[in-house]
Amino acid sequence: MRYEFVREHAWQYRVSRLCRLLSLSRSSYYAWSHRLPSQRTADNRALQDRIQALYAQGRGEYGSPTICDILREEGHQVNHKRIARLMRQMGLRSKIARRFKRTTRRCKDHQAAPNLLQQNFGTDGPNRLWVSDITHIWTDEGWLYLTFIEDAWSRLPVGYAMTAHMRAEAVLQALAMALGRRAVSPGLIFHSDRGKQYVDGGVRRILQERGMLQSMSSTGNCYDNAMAESFIATIKKAHVFWHRYHTRDEARSSIFEYIEIFYSRVRRHSALGRKSPVAFEQSHSVAFLTARNAG
Repeated sequence: MRYEFVREHAWQYRVSRLCRLLSLSRSSYYAWSHRLPSQRTADNRALQDRIQALYAQGRGEYGSPTICDILREEGHQVNHKRIARLMRQMGLRSKIARRFKRTTRRCKDHQAAPNLLQQNFGTDGPNRLWVSDITHIWTDEGWLYLTFIEDAWSRLPVGYAMTAHMRAEAVLQALAMALGRRAVSPGLIFHSDRGKQYVDGGVRRILQERGMLQSMSSTGNCYDNAMAESFIATIKKAHVFWHRYHTRDEARSSIFEYIEIFYSRVRRHSALGRKSPVAFEQSHSVAFLTARNAG
């Protein structure tokens, strides 16, 4: 209907221009717009309320494809175009990433482990491939460095450390957490970039003792560790860049909550069938075996 077209695009163009293009009078359009809403308009308003709730639940990270899929799960007969249009009218869009710089210093070529992946991150189960990287977060007290390990199968962060330094101890702390949470078998691939922390003797000793195979990206190729880079981009664009941290402890608390509560258990991941990492593992009856507990 022409009147509905004008209403739907009034946020973008002047009503007078739209009416002129559609051979409508402004008075007739305004008279129509003040009538009781049509069923379609009422449905759109109800949808917008639900979209707003889902957008808030996703902390501003969900775009129209994810929200559309959730609405379909709930039984709504909607398509991506309609949801995208309603979100545009509401001024809602997924958070946008900012640029960030690399923090790690590369090891020498002869120290590097071979690249066992060649950009193939596919795996058919948990604890077969872990990816790791280090990124930096600014606080008023100075830099805080996040070292993390992620299971490539479920995108679940299995270990991490937040330190005021970039020494190899941070990798050892993240490994200790991961190995305390997960039951690993020989042959698990541990992949990272060529940061000097990853060629540390203590790190390599732990990997060898557990029968883990070390793999490293080739020099200067970010795609070789794309899965870890993706996690960094997500946590920075969706969370870190939206906060100012006065202290490192404040940053630690905020990032802990994001990783453990939201990212792992709430945030839906397109590569996991719109499930969170924990829900994805639970749907495959994966037990979180640990040295201390299961879960």
